[in-house]
This record gives sequence, structure tokens and C-alpha cells, in this order.
Amino acid sequence: MERLINPARLAAVLFGALFLTPLVDGNCSPAAADPATTTSTESLLSPPSPGLSTAQARRGRAYLFRGALGPFFSRGIDRLGERLDEVGITNHVYEFTICRLIAAQAIQDYRDDPEPIILIGHSMGGFCAVKFAEILEAEGIRADLVVAIDPAHVTPDVPLNVDRFINIFLSKDVLGGGDVKPKPGFRGHYASFDLSQHGESHINIEKVDTIQQQLVTKILQLATAKINGDAIPIRYVVPAKAPVDLWDSGTPVFARPGDSLQSIATAYHVPLWSIIQVNKGADRTPLVPGERVIVPRHLEPLIETSEPAAARR
Repeated sequence: MERLINPARLAAVLFGALFLTPLVDGNCSPAAADPATTTSTESLLSPPSPGLSTAQARRGRAYLFRGALGPFFSRGIDRLGERLDEVGITNHVYEFTICRLIAAQAIQDYRDDPEPIILIGHSMGGFCAVKFAEILEAEGIRADLVVAIDPAHVTPDVPLNVDRFINIFLSKDVLGGGDVKPKPGFRGHYASFDLSQHGESHINIEKVDTIQQQLVTKILQLATAKINGDAIPIRYVVPAKAPVDLWDSGTPVFARPGDSLQSIATAYHVPLWSIIQVNKGADRTPLVPGERVIVPRHLEPLIETSEPAAARR
């Protein structure tokens, strides 16, 4: 019987043949970038805009990367950069083909003036964001936030120097679909969101307005987010009609007598489907008192006004 070709594997091979060799080997050149749309490394960091306070000017440096044929198919990354400009976050948008070149400059800039590092990329740009983090790891530098938006299948695992990682992907997509996982021993915040049931495509997922808004908020919170308790990795397939809420990780709570997943979901203001997916086998009612339940959370207080009784243990 003739064997069928796996389209995802074929796409990954084609991407590798066309683009990965210079990225992995480090033989990339500024000439690989589109001069009309890519900022030179000499202007990697812009001076703070007039009127920005010192706190605003030190919110971090964001490195944003388009995917293959980025000026045509990754324009949402440019819009994200504009949103970051509006809130005073230093950022530049690049083609993924000069990933190593930008990483080398970023390392020098960090050593001259340490700032939080934010890496965001779409498609092959998502691959670049994770490779960029690996390069930082080799230099003993942490990445504060890394976001991969439907990265290529060949994207490596998340390195151990990443504090917060978010993967937004389409599991059935041929061009993207990278189901990126953390390396063994990873201790940062990790959250994976499969939006394959949401109707987005590879060439529009980075343009989704609600996703961009949430990413801007997370970047603004880098210096002030409250981190309480263990960081437990979470992975979700977001239901078709459910809003996309980009949690940062999970946190454990413990059931009281009479608690159910529904009562815990209500107490922590999260949808029931999110509790059910991450706590497989615990969908019975009631839960056993003291049973450990994982709740998705943002890196901020889960409840602003009053703490649920389930968390007071």
C-alpha cells in the first residue's frame, strides 16, 4: 500500500530547507531582512519617548518576530508593536531570519543596561522566540516572558531560563501547529492554548484583538505581577464558543466538604470547562475533602475582594 505524505511533516521539512539552516548555524546576515520593514541592530533600542516616566521607560524590551513572508502574512505582529508603543514599551519588529543577530545585540544591551526581556513571535517567528531564549540561557540571562503564536512544528522545548511562557497554537495547522512543551526541570510559568476549535487560521491568529490586548497587559504587569504558590503547567483546548483567557499557569487549592469543581470554578471566577480539563478524573460531585484541585490563574491575586474559603488552608 502506498504511504500517505504527512502534510505537517512536509511543511516542517520545507521550512527547514528554506529557512532553518541560517538560523541554527548562525550564518544569518542583515541582508536577509527586508530593509523597508526591519529596524537595524544599531537602533535596537530607542531612547524613551518624551513625557515617559522612568518607571514607564524601564518596563522592558520587547523583541517581536514575524514568520516566513512576514511582511505579507504576519502583519499582526506589527500591530502588536504599535500597541506596545502606545503604552511606552520599547519594542522592535524583525524578520525571524536575523534571529541570532538580534539576540547577540540584545545580550550586549542587557549587559550594558539590564531590562526585562520579552520575546514574541508568530509562525517561524515563534520558533525564533524560543531559540532566542536558548541563546540567552547559554549566556546566563533570563527571559521574563516568551510568547509563541502558532509556532512551527520544529520549535524546540522551552528552556529553563524562561520565567513565563505562553503557547497559542492551532494543533491541526500545517504551517504552524507547534505544540511546544517545557524542558524537564522547567520551573517557570507555562500555559498552552490550542485554538483549533475557534476558527482562526495560521495567517490571522496573531491578529486576534483580544489576544493582543491580553499580551500588552501581561507585559505591563511584568514588574508588578504577584506570584503566589507553585507554578503548575496548564494545557487547554479552548472550546469553540469560549472566550480566550490567557492564564499564566495553574495553582493548587484544596476542596472543603461539599465542594465540587463547579463551586471551585465559581469561587475563583474561572469557567467550569477549564477546571474539568486540567483536573481529569475529578469531575464527580462532591469532591473528597482535602482533594487537590488545579485552578488556572493570572499572575495577580485570583480574587481582589475576598479570598475563597477553598484557598484558606
